[in-house]
Parts: sequence; C-alpha cells; structure tokens
Amino acid sequence: MIPKSVRNLDFRDHRRELGENRYVYAVVSRRAAGLSIGLNLNPDRVCNFDCPYCQVDRTPEGLAEAGRQPRAVDAQRLEAELDALLAWVKDGSLWGRAPFDTAPLALRRVSDIAFAGDGEPTSSRVFPAAVAAVRRVRDAAGLSATPIRLLTNATLLHRASVRAALTGCDSIWAKLDAGTDAYFQRVDGTAFSFARVLRNLTALAIERPITLQCMFLTLDGAGPTPVEIDTWARRIADIRAAGGHIEAVQVYSVARKPSAPEVGSLSMEALEAIANTVRRAGFHAEVYG
Repeated sequence: MIPKSVRNLDFRDHRRELGENRYVYAVVSRRAAGLSIGLNLNPDRVCNFDCPYCQVDRTPEGLAEAGRQPRAVDAQRLEAELDALLAWVKDGSLWGRAPFDTAPLALRRVSDIAFAGDGEPTSSRVFPAAVAAVRRVRDAAGLSATPIRLLTNATLLHRASVRAALTGCDSIWAKLDAGTDAYFQRVDGTAFSFARVLRNLTALAIERPITLQCMFLTLDGAGPTPVEIDTWARRIADIRAAGGHIEAVQVYSVARKPSAPEVGSLSMEALEAIANTVRRAGFHAEVYG
C-alpha cells in the first residue's frame, strides 16, 4: 500500500498507483462525488487521443517507463486485484487504510467502478471480457448497487464487440469537447473522424441514456470562441433531435497538471456560461471547476 505520507486522496491527484496493483486503483472523483475504483486496461499508456490537457505522461520517456510493464492484460490478475479491493469495501476496512483514510469525510463513499485509466478502455482487446469479469466480481462481493461505469472518447463504439460489451456497463460517460472538426482535432490531439464520434454518440444515445463529459480549457491563454461553444451546443441538440437521450452534460476544466504547458483552466464563471448554452435548450448541465 502507498504510505500515507506520499499523498492525500483528493480529486487533484489521479495517480494510478495502488500498492503492487497493475490494473486496479482508486481516486477521489469530483464528478462521481466519491471514491471511484478505477480499471486501467491501458497500462502501456497507449491511446488513440493525445489530449493536451491529459495528465498521462506520453513523452518518449513516459512511454518507455510504461513499456516495462507487460502489454497484454492479465485478466486473472485484474480480477484478483478488484476482488481484494472490494473485500475492503464490503467489510468497511477500506477507510482505515492509507491512502483512503486521508479522503475527505464527505467523499468517503464508493461511487462507481470505472473503466478509465491511461488510454481509451474500449481499444483494449480484453474490454468485453473485462466487463464481464468485473460484473461477476462485483456481484459476488454483494455490491451490485455500485455502478460499473465506462469513461470513453466514443471513437470505437461502432465496433460490434464493444457495443455488445456495453450491456454490462450500468453507466456511460462519453467525451464531447468540441463543436467543430478543427477544434476537436486540436483539443483532443487526434486526426480521428469527428463525424464518426458524433455518429457513435447519437447511435448509443438512441439505445440508452448517456452522460456527456465535456472538458473546456485555455490554450495559450485563450478559451474556446463563442462560435465554438454555440456549435458544440448544437451538436448536443442534434443528438436529441435524432432521438438520443442525454442524461446530463458535465462541463468542467483542468484540475490536475496537464501534459502540455500551454493548457490552463477556465474560471467557474466561464464554465457556467458554457453550461447555460445547453441549459437554455432544456438539458441538465453540471459544472465542475
């Protein structure tokens, strides 16, 4: 276990270390409003996005460090790590162990078991099997009321294997950080098709309610333009017009040290103004500074 002196558990610290664990960790989440048990299917730090605001070290040195871990995910080890952590949750001993004993009292609740980690979870070959395994371990621990959540950039939701696996997830938080193609490519660090992402979001939202997780920031001191925000809001309205169900829109900014030095946080006032563009259209928007 990490010594108590190394860190206090709060939302500014999302390091993936937890003792000798390779895949399972736990962080205090401002958006989940409690402890999120994280599942990292990308310990090699490979992702199909390279968001400048991401905290993951994807420099050559960082990738070399990650590359010392086996690339193939050991499903049995993942299950064992999760089973051990959930045993502490079940018997109540979790909050007496470092670093969980440093979490704020108001956040000492397990909010979810989340596929997140150091890359896009659905890009892992073992994602479908991992969803089934996590559900099995969670239910065996008597914690079926704790939701299994997927945090995704929505790039691969059109794959049949991924869509089938989503039936094992209780909640899906999907990324939508932009309105235009150019800004999408800049703020998410990708040449992936924005049109494909929008189609994936729409198709999924037609099948089931989803939450949109929307990161807004400054680049070289400048935030997104009013045109960008208006276009982003129209994209969300288009999903609803096609029959999609948007459960909530999360509007937030940088809370941890980003990988790119030109990235900065937006003020609460600016975030509220962005949220109001979709609130006026009847969407439920939550703001996290």
